[in-house]
Amino acid sequence: MVENHKQWHEKLPFSLLGYRTMVRTSTGATSYMLVYGTEAVIPAEVEIPSLRIIQEVELNDVEWIKSRYEQLALIDGKRMNTVCHSQLYQNRMSRAFDKRVKPRKFAPGQLVLKKISPHQNETKGKFSPNWKDPYMVHRVLIGGVLILAEMVGEIWPKPIISDAVKRYYAYISNISSFDVIELHLT
Repeated sequence: MVENHKQWHEKLPFSLLGYRTMVRTSTGATSYMLVYGTEAVIPAEVEIPSLRIIQEVELNDVEWIKSRYEQLALIDGKRMNTVCHSQLYQNRMSRAFDKRVKPRKFAPGQLVLKKISPHQNETKGKFSPNWKDPYMVHRVLIGGVLILAEMVGEIWPKPIISDAVKRYYAYISNISSFDVIELHLT
C-alpha cells in the first residue's frame, strides 16, 4: 500500500474497481454488469477460487464460449430489468420529495413579485435586486400558471409559472403598529 498522499494515482485503479463493481441503488446492478453482461471477477476470487471460478475453469473452450454467448444473450433482459428498477426508484424518490412540497395558491387580485432571471437584461450585477416590481395576478390557469398585470392595468401577454413569483405584502407607514396588510386593488 501507498502511505504518501502524493502517490494517489497508484490507488486509483483500486478505487475504480470498487466503484464499477458496487451495486447502485438507483439501477439495482453494477455498472460493470450493465456493460459486459456478467459480474466482475475481483482479484481475491483469483487467489481464493469461488464456486463461479471453479465452474469456469472446469469448462473446456467450446463450453465456455457457449456459456459466455448465453450470458451475452441475456444482457438485454438484464438491462431492461435495470431500466424498470431505475424507473421505480425515480418514482419512489419523487413521491418522497412531493410529500414535503407545499403548493402555493394564488388568486386574481393578489400582489406578487416576479423573479429576475440571470439571463434577462434587467440584471445589473451582483448587488441588483432579485425580484421586480409588484404585479397583480390577473388570471390563474391550470397547473400553477399565472397571467400577470402591471399596476397600471396593462396585462402581460406571456403566462408565467408560479415558481417564478412570490406573494408581495405592502407595508403601510401610517399604521401605528407594525401590521402588514395585503393590498387589493380593485
